[in-house]
Formats: sequence, C-alpha cells, structure tokens
Amino acid sequence: MHRYTRADLLRILRITSRQLLAWEKATLITVAESYSFFDLLQIKKVRDLCAEKVRPAVIRQSLEAMQKQVAGMENPLLEAGAYQSGRRVAFRHQGRLVEPIAGQFMFDFTTHEKLVTSAPRTGPELVVTDVAELFARGIALEEEPRTQDEAIAVYSKVLEMDANHAAAHINLGTLYYNRQEYSAAERHYRSAIEIDPRYALAYFDLGNVLDETGRVQEAIATYKTAIQLAPTYADAHYNLALAYEKIREPRKALQHWRAYVRLDTAGPWAVHAKHQIQRILQADGLKLVYARRAN
Repeated sequence: MHRYTRADLLRILRITSRQLLAWEKATLITVAESYSFFDLLQIKKVRDLCAEKVRPAVIRQSLEAMQKQVAGMENPLLEAGAYQSGRRVAFRHQGRLVEPIAGQFMFDFTTHEKLVTSAPRTGPELVVTDVAELFARGIALEEEPRTQDEAIAVYSKVLEMDANHAAAHINLGTLYYNRQEYSAAERHYRSAIEIDPRYALAYFDLGNVLDETGRVQEAIATYKTAIQLAPTYADAHYNLALAYEKIREPRKALQHWRAYVRLDTAGPWAVHAKHQIQRILQADGLKLVYARRAN
C-alpha cells in the first residue's frame, strides 16, 4: 500500500505543520513519518471538525466516549459518520445520530436535507464538502496506473468547482509530469503558485519541469525559492545541488549536498549526497595541491 510522507500530508490536506503537531499533542493523530490513505481520511475529518471550531480536546473526548458506547469500535472517525454539533461531535451509527459525551440520541435532520433539493444547506459549505470528497477520490485513483485517466478527470472537476484549489493543480501537474507532458505540468504548477505564492512544493515541482526541459538556471532560481519558503525542504536541497552540478558549479552544489545530509542522514539518497561531498572536497584538494606546486 502506498505511504504518504508528512510533506505529502500537509500538501494534500492543505494544513500547516503547527496544526499537525497540535493534533499529535492532543493524541488525535499518532506521530508518524508516513501515512496510509485511511490515515489521510481520518486526519481530514479532524481538520474539518477543527475548522468548525470544535476543540481538539473535545474531539478526543468524543472519540473516547463513542468507543465506550459501541463495543469493538476502534476508530469512530472512519467507522461512523462524524459531524459538528455545536461545540461537540455527533456520530451517525446504525441509522441513529448520537452525541456520545452527553449520551443522547439526536434527531437526524441531514437525512431530510438530502431529499429537499429546493432548500439545501448553504452553498459554499456544501461545495467545500463535495470538493473535499472528490479530491480524496482523485488521490485514491492516481495511485493505480490504470485509473490515472480517471484521476485527471476528477481533479479537473475539482478545479471546475473550486478554481483556487492549489493542491488539485499540484496533483494534476504531477500526473502530467510523470507522463512527460511538461507543458501541461508547468501550467498547473504555475497556477498553484499564483493561488498560493508561499506554496513551497509548487516551486519545487516547477523546478523539476524547468530542469527537465533544459532551463537549468530558471530551475535553480525556483528551487532556491522553495528553500527560502521551507529551509528544511530536503528534496529541494538535493535537486538544487544536482542543478548546480549540471552547470559545473560544484562549490555551490556542495552547500546543498551538505544541507541534504543534515536533513536525511541515512536514506539511499543520503549515500549519494555523501559521495558527492567527498568527490567535490577531493577535487578541490587536488586543485589546491596543483596550484601550490605551480607556484
């Protein structure tokens, strides 16, 4: 099963590191370096409840109360529908709506709302919910090569519904990038940057397109912007070092190889980065020795 990094999680769900850390501190989310698709769905529900002004501590209490009420329920956020109810959380389970902290059953108005198309909930609220669900479907579809055409169609629909959905532009761009359709990929990455000028991943992805299409100097500038926005962005340091190597500026590459190995000390790419550092230092050492002998 595909795993998502913390950077992927922040990008896909459009949340900040501070939010994620707060939810981990509240024990709503298990601290991890990678996540499954179902983890993403769970964290999305936490995000949506917090957006409705439900405090993390109350979400935690509601989950614990629901687990006590329903024997064998391990994860109420995924096993039962969760809804904001005032400042608390209500769950729909087996056709009934319950507010578990108070232990009260509630009348389920949402069933009737679905039948009355002439009087729906407020438009923006409904659209946001639909967009989020559609976007999650796109994520699932893009994991399988045979359903990536469907993923493109789904993300395109997301953008029809929400033209400012930067993450949909990013995911579409990546699908096109992997197909080597670089013009389409570049268009979507630039759209994401226009929507959110502080979206470090969008600059990183745009840098990859620029590099692939021979615009190395532009790629360097774009990777540097990504690093300015996110100084601990390891992959951006790695690709920037590669770009400097391409234009034969090893000393500038050295700075970013070193930054990369500080951020990734043991991964397979760290091994390559360490080799590059050693090679550059040895080459510089030989040049110094040669210069002294010449004098």
